[in-house]
Amino acid sequence: MRFDMRVHLFVAVLVLPATVLAATAVSDSPPDRLASVESFASISDTSARSVAIFTELGKVLTSPRCMNCHPVGDRPRQGDMSRLHQPPVERGADGFGLPALRCPICHQSANYDPAGMPGDPIWHLAPREMGWEGKTLGQICAQIKDPARNGNRSVDALVEHIGEDHLVGWAWRPGYGRRPAPGTQTEAGALVAAWVKTGAACPN
Repeated sequence: MRFDMRVHLFVAVLVLPATVLAATAVSDSPPDRLASVESFASISDTSARSVAIFTELGKVLTSPRCMNCHPVGDRPRQGDMSRLHQPPVERGADGFGLPALRCPICHQSANYDPAGMPGDPIWHLAPREMGWEGKTLGQICAQIKDPARNGNRSVDALVEHIGEDHLVGWAWRPGYGRRPAPGTQTEAGALVAAWVKTGAACPN
């Protein structure tokens, strides 16, 4: 490579936006773990730190445990490969399935590992307006900040929803044959709180 080309490449790296560099930096953390809030303290630019924190949280939001229940269409997905739900069910008017095949008919109050059946007392699909399937992390970020598309929640309410909600918490205790979401629910809640505190900035 000629010297002048190396100089141009070096300059190009130097002028990359801080948000891009920060978001890329967290990709070094293991895919099944979540970096601590403290690990982002070295990012001096508040907006860049916010983006980096949300990018780390994105490991949870884009995991099969979350994406399978946030489809854009009416069919949930299942398993680590996010295949279409079998038997072929649909969300229904309230997210709990069609009248003839309601979610709680099969999905009981807890996981039933002998059959590989996940469960929770209020097992259901996220509302259609909360569908994340096929969206970029930046689009998901904008969506969960929008009360019209996040269940009418403020960004502060998202801290409790992600960090404490029992159905959301199932993502970290999915039962036999399914990988849990990265990290822990407590760690995810801490990341959401730090993201909100730093201005809830979104990746591009």
